[in-house]
Amino acid sequence: MQSIAPRPATATALPFAVRQLTPALGAEISGLDLAGGVSPEVFAALYQAFLRYQVLVFPPHELPPGAQVAFARQFGEVQVHVMSMYHADGHPELYRLSNLDADGRPNGKHPDKGTLIWHTDGSWRRVTGQATIIYGEIASAHGGETHFCDMYGAYDRLDPAWKRRIEHLRAVHNLDFSRTRRHGTDLMTEAQKREAPPVEHPVVRIHPETGRRCIYLGDHAESIVGMPYEEGRALIEELNALAVHPDLSYEHRWRAQELIVWDNRCLMHRATPYDPLTERRVVRRCTVLGEEPVGPAD
Repeated sequence: MQSIAPRPATATALPFAVRQLTPALGAEISGLDLAGGVSPEVFAALYQAFLRYQVLVFPPHELPPGAQVAFARQFGEVQVHVMSMYHADGHPELYRLSNLDADGRPNGKHPDKGTLIWHTDGSWRRVTGQATIIYGEIASAHGGETHFCDMYGAYDRLDPAWKRRIEHLRAVHNLDFSRTRRHGTDLMTEAQKREAPPVEHPVVRIHPETGRRCIYLGDHAESIVGMPYEEGRALIEELNALAVHPDLSYEHRWRAQELIVWDNRCLMHRATPYDPLTERRVVRRCTVLGEEPVGPAD
């Protein structure tokens, strides 16, 4: 596959300001009014920054639900999540995670415990998640951060023996598996299970735009094709742990009305715990569909 390197992002080349957040990944983007829409020319430059930095953070600003969906559609087709109980604001593309009751008070229930474990959005689909776009309506005072880790760098740091071991492996990703084991109960209806059956993806993914290799697993990965179940589980757990490096991570502390965009094809992410009985936290998310992952053997 031909490698497509994103153009360098510099202050003079872009119609917005870029402040890099860590040496490995992440950048803050300022100077854009997402609520007012982004022109195709500006979006093209923004997309280059997305490819280069993997995580883009936009400072606090008002962003109506419809404007969030419109911005997401510039990346591509927006997923309508199978878990329809989370749909929000009259837009089926939006997925709201909230711990508030009807009176706006904390209800003591975490809305999605699966978010607390390293994962990549939409890996349980045949056509997987490209970009995730989250708007923080209400930020908790303590906890509720979002952490990201670089899967390009995680692959690069594997020793040659690990690289040879996983180069042609495929993993089964299963939404029902990940949700049931994290919540301790089966949350999906039979119709939802039929709509989201298990799928296979390469463990080593080649990014379709940069051409770089990365580890593609996370918490939705249940088993390894052609390997005994428990042996595959052990490999997945070990590799998921090996993939996380503090110096290849970005830990985001939310402020209300911030927006974050990230590339699911080369990152894992997780939320940190917060007390759902005393803290208030509300985010609305949409995920843009990308493509079916390709590995070295494809």
